[in-house]
Amino acid sequence: MEIRVLKYFLTVVREQSITKASEVLHITQPTLSRQLAQMEEEVGVKLFDRGTRKITLTNEGLLLRRRAEEILQLVDKTEKELIEQEEQIEGKITIGCGEIASVQLLPELFERFHDRYPHVNFDLYTATADHVKDQMDRGLVDIGLLLEPIDIEKYDFIRLDIKEHWVVLMRPDSPLAEKASVTAKDLSQLPLILPRRLRVQSELASWFGDYYEHLNVLFTSNLGTNASVMVNRGLAYAISIEGMTTFWDQSKITYRPLSPDLTATSVLAWKRGQPFSPAATKFIEHIKCFLGMEKT
Repeated sequence: MEIRVLKYFLTVVREQSITKASEVLHITQPTLSRQLAQMEEEVGVKLFDRGTRKITLTNEGLLLRRRAEEILQLVDKTEKELIEQEEQIEGKITIGCGEIASVQLLPELFERFHDRYPHVNFDLYTATADHVKDQMDRGLVDIGLLLEPIDIEKYDFIRLDIKEHWVVLMRPDSPLAEKASVTAKDLSQLPLILPRRLRVQSELASWFGDYYEHLNVLFTSNLGTNASVMVNRGLAYAISIEGMTTFWDQSKITYRPLSPDLTATSVLAWKRGQPFSPAATKFIEHIKCFLGMEKT
Protein backbone atom coordinates (compact mmCIF):
# COMPACT_ATOMS: atom_id res chain seq x y z
CA MET A 1 0.00 0.00 0.00
CA GLU A 2 1.61 3.22 -1.17
CA ILE A 3 1.82 6.41 0.92
CA ARG A 4 0.56 8.35 -2.10
CA VAL A 5 -2.62 6.25 -2.30
CA LEU A 6 -3.23 6.62 1.43
CA LYS A 7 -3.13 10.38 0.92
CA TYR A 8 -5.66 10.01 -1.90
CA PHE A 9 -7.88 7.93 0.37
CA LEU A 10 -7.84 10.50 3.19
CA THR A 11 -8.55 13.33 0.77
CA VAL A 12 -11.65 11.52 -0.50
CA VAL A 13 -12.72 10.92 3.11
CA ARG A 14 -12.30 14.59 3.93
CA GLU A 15 -14.07 15.89 0.81
CA GLN A 16 -16.72 13.09 0.83
CA SER A 17 -16.59 13.24 -2.96
CA ILE A 18 -14.31 11.78 -5.59
CA THR A 19 -14.98 14.75 -7.85
CA LYS A 20 -13.98 17.30 -5.21
CA ALA A 21 -11.00 15.20 -4.09
CA SER A 22 -9.71 14.91 -7.66
CA GLU A 23 -9.79 18.70 -7.94
CA VAL A 24 -7.88 19.11 -4.68
CA LEU A 25 -5.30 16.49 -5.72
CA HIS A 26 -5.01 17.84 -9.29
CA ILE A 27 -5.62 14.45 -10.87
CA THR A 28 -8.47 13.26 -13.08
CA GLN A 29 -11.57 11.70 -11.56
CA PRO A 30 -11.14 8.40 -13.48
CA THR A 31 -7.55 8.12 -12.26
CA LEU A 32 -8.61 8.67 -8.64
CA SER A 33 -11.49 6.20 -8.91
CA ARG A 34 -9.15 3.59 -10.37
CA GLN A 35 -6.63 4.10 -7.55
CA LEU A 36 -9.35 3.64 -4.91
CA ALA A 37 -10.71 0.54 -6.63
CA GLN A 38 -7.22 -0.96 -6.71
CA MET A 39 -6.83 -0.20 -3.02
CA GLU A 40 -10.06 -2.02 -2.18
CA GLU A 41 -8.95 -4.95 -4.29
CA GLU A 42 -5.57 -4.99 -2.58
CA VAL A 43 -6.94 -5.04 0.98
CA GLY A 44 -9.79 -7.37 0.02
CA VAL A 45 -12.61 -5.39 1.67
CA LYS A 46 -15.09 -2.72 0.72
CA LEU A 47 -14.00 0.69 2.04
CA PHE A 48 -16.71 3.02 0.72
CA ASP A 49 -20.44 3.23 0.54
CA ARG A 50 -20.97 5.29 -2.57
CA GLY A 51 -24.19 7.27 -2.19
CA THR A 52 -25.78 9.57 -4.70
CA ARG A 53 -24.67 12.73 -2.89
CA LYS A 54 -21.63 11.78 -0.87
CA ILE A 55 -19.28 8.95 -0.05
CA THR A 56 -19.28 7.40 3.41
CA LEU A 57 -16.97 4.84 4.95
CA THR A 58 -17.71 1.26 5.84
CA ASN A 59 -16.50 -0.08 9.19
CA GLU A 60 -13.38 -1.33 7.42
CA GLY A 61 -12.98 2.10 5.85
CA LEU A 62 -13.17 3.74 9.27
CA LEU A 63 -10.41 1.47 10.54
CA LEU A 64 -8.24 2.23 7.53
CA ARG A 65 -8.81 5.97 8.01
CA ARG A 66 -7.52 5.73 11.57
CA ARG A 67 -4.49 3.71 10.55
CA ALA A 68 -3.80 5.89 7.50
CA GLU A 69 -3.76 9.00 9.67
CA GLU A 70 -1.34 7.30 12.07
CA ILE A 71 0.90 6.14 9.20
CA LEU A 72 1.06 9.57 7.58
CA GLN A 73 1.77 11.23 10.92
CA LEU A 74 4.64 8.81 11.42
CA VAL A 75 5.93 9.49 7.91
CA ASP A 76 5.85 13.26 8.54
CA LYS A 77 7.59 12.82 11.89
CA THR A 78 10.28 10.65 10.34
CA GLU A 79 10.91 13.14 7.54
CA LYS A 80 11.24 15.98 10.05
CA GLU A 81 13.64 13.93 12.18
CA LEU A 82 15.80 13.17 9.15
CA ILE A 83 15.91 16.85 8.24
CA GLU A 84 16.77 17.78 11.82
CA GLN A 85 19.47 15.11 11.88
CA GLU A 86 20.99 16.61 8.76
CA GLU A 87 20.86 20.09 10.23
CA GLN A 88 22.75 18.86 13.30
CA ILE A 89 25.84 18.02 11.26
CA GLU A 90 28.73 19.89 12.78
CA GLY A 91 32.50 19.96 12.79
CA LYS A 92 35.40 21.52 10.92
CA ILE A 93 36.31 21.10 7.25
CA THR A 94 39.90 21.88 6.28
CA ILE A 95 40.37 23.38 2.84
CA GLY A 96 43.84 23.81 1.39
CA CYS A 97 44.41 26.33 -1.38
CA GLY A 98 47.00 28.51 -3.04
CA GLU A 99 46.91 32.21 -3.86
CA ILE A 100 45.05 31.80 -7.15
CA ALA A 101 42.03 33.27 -8.93
CA SER A 102 39.92 30.14 -8.35
CA VAL A 103 39.80 30.94 -4.62
CA GLN A 104 37.05 33.39 -5.54
CA LEU A 105 34.73 30.39 -6.06
CA LEU A 106 35.04 29.40 -2.40
CA PRO A 107 32.98 32.16 -0.71
CA GLU A 108 29.76 31.18 -2.49
CA LEU A 109 30.45 27.49 -1.87
CA PHE A 110 30.98 28.22 1.84
CA GLU A 111 27.99 30.55 2.10
CA ARG A 112 25.48 28.14 0.58
CA PHE A 113 26.80 25.23 2.63
CA HIS A 114 26.74 27.23 5.86
CA ASP A 115 23.13 28.27 5.24
CA ARG A 116 22.19 24.59 5.29
CA TYR A 117 24.68 23.39 7.92
CA PRO A 118 25.19 26.34 10.29
CA HIS A 119 27.17 24.29 12.84
CA VAL A 120 30.00 23.53 10.40
CA ASN A 121 33.03 25.82 10.19
CA PHE A 122 36.05 25.92 7.91
CA ASP A 123 39.82 25.98 8.33
CA LEU A 124 41.60 27.59 5.38
CA TYR A 125 45.17 26.37 4.90
CA THR A 126 47.13 28.44 2.40
CA ALA A 127 50.12 26.85 0.71
CA THR A 128 51.37 25.69 -2.66
CA ALA A 129 49.62 22.79 -4.38
CA ASP A 130 52.49 20.43 -3.47
CA HIS A 131 52.24 21.27 0.23
CA VAL A 132 48.44 21.06 0.24
CA LYS A 133 48.57 17.70 -1.50
CA ASP A 134 51.07 16.43 1.08
CA GLN A 135 48.69 17.48 3.85
CA MET A 136 45.83 15.73 2.04
CA ASP A 137 47.89 12.54 1.80
CA ARG A 138 48.41 12.70 5.56
CA GLY A 139 44.69 13.19 6.18
CA LEU A 140 45.23 16.69 7.61
CA VAL A 141 43.44 18.53 4.79
CA ASP A 142 40.06 17.33 3.51
CA ILE A 143 39.80 19.12 0.18
CA GLY A 144 42.39 20.93 -1.89
CA LEU A 145 42.12 23.71 -4.44
CA LEU A 146 45.22 22.87 -6.43
CA LEU A 147 47.02 24.75 -9.18
CA GLU A 148 48.08 22.46 -12.00
CA PRO A 149 50.34 20.82 -13.01
CA ILE A 150 49.87 18.41 -10.12
CA ASP A 151 49.76 14.62 -9.85
CA ILE A 152 46.15 13.78 -8.92
CA GLU A 153 46.10 10.14 -9.97
CA LYS A 154 44.88 9.07 -6.50
CA TYR A 155 42.25 11.80 -6.25
CA ASP A 156 38.72 12.52 -7.33
CA PHE A 157 38.51 16.05 -8.65
CA ILE A 158 36.64 18.69 -10.58
CA ARG A 159 38.69 20.79 -12.98
CA LEU A 160 37.56 24.41 -12.82
CA ASP A 161 36.81 26.63 -15.80
CA ILE A 162 38.74 29.62 -14.47
CA LYS A 163 42.01 30.25 -16.29
CA GLU A 164 44.97 31.16 -14.10
CA HIS A 165 47.32 33.62 -15.83
CA TRP A 166 51.02 33.94 -15.09
CA VAL A 167 52.28 37.52 -14.69
CA VAL A 168 55.39 39.44 -13.66
CA LEU A 169 55.25 41.46 -10.44
CA MET A 170 57.13 44.75 -10.45
CA ARG A 171 57.32 48.18 -8.89
CA PRO A 172 55.12 50.80 -10.60
CA ASP A 173 58.24 52.84 -11.46
CA SER A 174 59.88 49.90 -13.25
CA PRO A 175 60.67 50.39 -16.96
CA LEU A 176 58.75 47.17 -17.64
CA ALA A 177 55.60 48.82 -16.23
CA GLU A 178 55.48 50.93 -19.40
CA LYS A 179 54.90 47.77 -21.45
CA ALA A 180 51.51 46.14 -22.04
CA SER A 181 53.10 42.69 -21.63
CA VAL A 182 56.51 41.19 -20.92
CA THR A 183 58.50 38.75 -23.04
CA ALA A 184 61.15 36.20 -22.12
CA LYS A 185 63.78 38.46 -23.67
CA ASP A 186 62.63 41.36 -21.46
CA LEU A 187 63.28 39.24 -18.37
CA SER A 188 66.42 37.44 -19.50
CA GLN A 189 68.90 39.87 -17.88
CA LEU A 190 66.86 40.91 -14.83
CA PRO A 191 67.00 39.53 -11.26
CA LEU A 192 64.04 37.19 -10.87
CA ILE A 193 62.01 35.40 -8.24
CA LEU A 194 60.65 32.09 -9.54
CA PRO A 195 58.01 29.82 -7.97
CA ARG A 196 59.56 27.11 -5.83
CA ARG A 197 57.44 24.28 -7.29
CA LEU A 198 59.53 22.16 -9.65
CA ARG A 199 56.57 21.29 -11.88
CA VAL A 200 55.84 24.99 -12.35
CA GLN A 201 59.51 25.70 -13.05
CA SER A 202 59.30 23.13 -15.85
CA GLU A 203 56.33 25.01 -17.34
CA LEU A 204 58.28 28.26 -17.13
CA ALA A 205 61.35 26.64 -18.66
CA SER A 206 59.29 25.80 -21.72
CA TRP A 207 57.98 29.36 -21.86
CA PHE A 208 61.46 30.93 -21.54
CA GLY A 209 62.96 28.57 -24.10
CA ASP A 210 66.69 29.16 -24.69
CA TYR A 211 66.75 32.05 -22.20
CA TYR A 212 65.97 29.77 -19.24
CA GLU A 213 69.48 28.39 -18.69
CA HIS A 214 70.93 31.90 -18.37
CA LEU A 215 68.32 33.50 -16.10
CA ASN A 216 69.42 35.53 -13.09
CA VAL A 217 67.32 33.79 -10.43
CA LEU A 218 67.90 35.65 -7.17
CA PHE A 219 65.14 33.91 -5.16
CA THR A 220 62.66 31.09 -5.30
CA SER A 221 59.48 31.49 -3.28
CA ASN A 222 56.60 29.19 -2.41
CA LEU A 223 54.00 31.99 -2.12
CA GLY A 224 53.79 35.28 -3.97
CA THR A 225 52.96 37.46 -0.97
CA ASN A 226 56.46 37.27 0.49
CA ALA A 227 57.98 37.51 -2.97
CA SER A 228 56.14 40.81 -3.42
CA VAL A 229 57.98 42.22 -0.38
CA MET A 230 61.24 41.63 -2.24
CA VAL A 231 59.76 43.15 -5.39
CA ASN A 232 58.63 46.24 -3.51
CA ARG A 233 62.16 46.64 -2.18
CA GLY A 234 63.41 46.62 -5.76
CA LEU A 235 65.45 43.45 -5.37
CA ALA A 236 63.89 41.45 -8.18
CA TYR A 237 60.92 40.78 -10.45
CA ALA A 238 58.63 37.92 -9.43
CA ILE A 239 56.78 35.56 -11.73
CA SER A 240 53.48 34.71 -10.11
CA ILE A 241 49.80 33.96 -10.65
CA GLU A 242 47.57 36.92 -11.42
CA GLY A 243 44.85 35.73 -9.04
CA MET A 244 46.90 36.58 -5.97
CA THR A 245 47.00 40.27 -6.94
CA THR A 246 43.24 40.86 -6.84
CA PHE A 247 43.19 43.00 -3.69
CA TRP A 248 46.66 44.52 -3.89
CA ASP A 249 47.43 48.23 -3.90
CA GLN A 250 48.87 48.64 -7.38
CA SER A 251 50.39 51.95 -6.44
CA LYS A 252 52.95 49.82 -4.56
CA ILE A 253 53.11 46.63 -6.62
CA THR A 254 51.84 46.21 -10.15
CA TYR A 255 52.09 43.45 -12.74
CA ARG A 256 52.13 42.75 -16.44
CA PRO A 257 51.07 39.57 -18.29
CA LEU A 258 53.57 37.32 -19.97
CA SER A 259 53.74 37.36 -23.75
CA PRO A 260 52.93 34.90 -25.18
CA ASP A 261 50.24 34.26 -22.59
CA LEU A 262 50.99 31.45 -20.12
CA THR A 263 47.98 29.97 -18.36
CA ALA A 264 47.20 27.15 -15.97
CA THR A 265 44.11 25.40 -14.65
CA SER A 266 43.14 24.41 -11.13
CA VAL A 267 41.18 21.56 -9.58
CA LEU A 268 39.11 20.97 -6.47
CA ALA A 269 40.26 17.55 -5.29
CA TRP A 270 39.82 15.05 -2.46
CA LYS A 271 41.57 11.75 -1.87
CA ARG A 272 39.84 8.76 -3.42
CA GLY A 273 38.72 6.09 -0.96
CA GLN A 274 39.56 8.11 2.14
CA PRO A 275 37.04 8.12 5.00
CA PHE A 276 35.77 11.63 5.68
CA SER A 277 33.82 13.15 8.55
CA PRO A 278 30.05 13.59 7.99
CA ALA A 279 30.62 17.33 7.49
CA ALA A 280 33.36 16.83 4.88
CA THR A 281 31.30 14.15 3.13
CA LYS A 282 28.36 16.55 2.89
CA PHE A 283 30.64 19.31 1.60
CA ILE A 284 32.03 17.06 -1.15
CA GLU A 285 28.44 16.29 -2.17
CA HIS A 286 27.79 20.03 -2.13
CA ILE A 287 30.80 20.67 -4.39
CA LYS A 288 29.59 18.07 -6.89
CA CYS A 289 26.11 19.59 -6.94
CA PHE A 290 27.35 23.17 -7.15
CA LEU A 291 30.01 22.71 -9.81
CA GLY A 292 28.76 19.62 -11.64
CA MET A 293 30.68 16.37 -12.00
CA GLU A 294 30.70 16.78 -15.78
CA LYS A 295 33.75 19.00 -15.29
CA THR A 296 35.87 16.10 -14.05
